[in-house]
Amino acid sequence: MKLNTLPRRLQPPSVAVLGLLALTLLASAGTAHAAQTLSIGDLHSSYNRNILYMSIAVIVMAILIFIGVSYALFYTVNKFREDKHSAAPDQFHGNNRLETVLIVVPVIIVTVITILAAHTMAIVNPTPPGALHVNATGAQFWWAFDYPDAKLSGAAGTVVNGNELVIPTGRQVAITVTAKDVIHAFWAPNLGGQRDAIPGSLKTFQIDTDQPGSYQGNCSVLCGASHANMRFKVVALPPAQYAAFIAGAAAYKAPAPSTPSTQNGYSIFMQGEDKASAAVPACASCHRIQGTPAAGAVGPDLSYFGSRDTLGAGIWEGKEREAHIEPWIKHCAAVKPGCLMPAYTDLSDADLADLKAYLLSLKLPDTAAYWGKVPVR
Repeated sequence: MKLNTLPRRLQPPSVAVLGLLALTLLASAGTAHAAQTLSIGDLHSSYNRNILYMSIAVIVMAILIFIGVSYALFYTVNKFREDKHSAAPDQFHGNNRLETVLIVVPVIIVTVITILAAHTMAIVNPTPPGALHVNATGAQFWWAFDYPDAKLSGAAGTVVNGNELVIPTGRQVAITVTAKDVIHAFWAPNLGGQRDAIPGSLKTFQIDTDQPGSYQGNCSVLCGASHANMRFKVVALPPAQYAAFIAGAAAYKAPAPSTPSTQNGYSIFMQGEDKASAAVPACASCHRIQGTPAAGAVGPDLSYFGSRDTLGAGIWEGKEREAHIEPWIKHCAAVKPGCLMPAYTDLSDADLADLKAYLLSLKLPDTAAYWGKVPVR
């Protein structure tokens, strides 16, 4: 994080350098990718800036308290040490002045910290007018992102994406979180705070950034065997590119299969495949593809799977993703413990390749694609 790259209006007080260093060292969430770091010290988020300013005040107070207590301790030990006083000490009961100080000073400190915390909460918690609303639903072990204000063109429903959240820069995004099964937690440290996703409960909070980029997010509450593999990406686009994504996603209809390979893959996805040994269940029973009869809601939405950059809720990214599609379909639980998708071990290698080809053909138009347009942060 380079503070000198921020606009002047975002520059924190000079002591913020020390506070930011302390927060980054103590609260860094680690690295999610070779070139990507999770940090609550990312000052391109207004949430993180407000938390930092409050934290700086608390850290300064803590330093002053430490210095004062240390001085009093060493002063007392030095002044009243045994080798300086041979006479018996005076006997007295209580010290009203000292006791008053020891009560009043902590009360003042706690009151100041309470006021700072309440002031910060009053800034970061309310949903501002004009915020973009997104529903985030956690499940074992993936995320569904639904845009309730982005209605589909010529069809019922709204824009939905799985494990990849696309947001505009320079605008507050109100995330309403819940869960399907157990308690999860939504956290993209560079963009804001975290909230528990609890079944039957809706909690709304804000994230934002003024810097375009791809950011890492994680489930931050132990939720089962693949808790560590329940990741997601947040792609922050400039407003014009975000508007193009929403327009393209709202109008998206899966292209008709144009080759024998994609036609066979489409058939397997929609209808499954009967084998002498067993029946391969249809993927459409659990997954949705916009513009097709597939309307499953059990697993992630796959409408523009070919335009995504991740697989398995973030286990693989980029080039690794495409290489692992077939092993993932064949037996996902072997690489992601607790994965609820059934094993497709009865599919032949040729059928797996055809199913992969069909999934990769599901792409947004270039104007609406979001990967590769912003840097990894």
